[in-house]
Amino acid sequence: MKRLGVIGIVLSNPCKETAAKVQALLSDYAEIITGRMGVPDKESGVNAIAVIVKGSGEAISALSGKLGKLSGVCVKSALTSVELPE
Repeated sequence: MKRLGVIGIVLSNPCKETAAKVQALLSDYAEIITGRMGVPDKESGVNAIAVIVKGSGEAISALSGKLGKLSGVCVKSALTSVELPE
């Protein structure tokens, strides 16, 4: 069963290299991403991205884990209890 969830990503010290790595991972997992919104805060130098995901718990956890290993990236994910048919 597929799950519905959200992944919150904060780039605390965004640089082109980190942003490119985040983008590459999101592209790798494009099949589970249904939407995303990025909000740069130039004043504080922090970028936030909200990603809506629909996929297996394993795939969502894998994406969250890989993002969390990147330097300067903080990640929180939440899965709903809603189970969607394949």
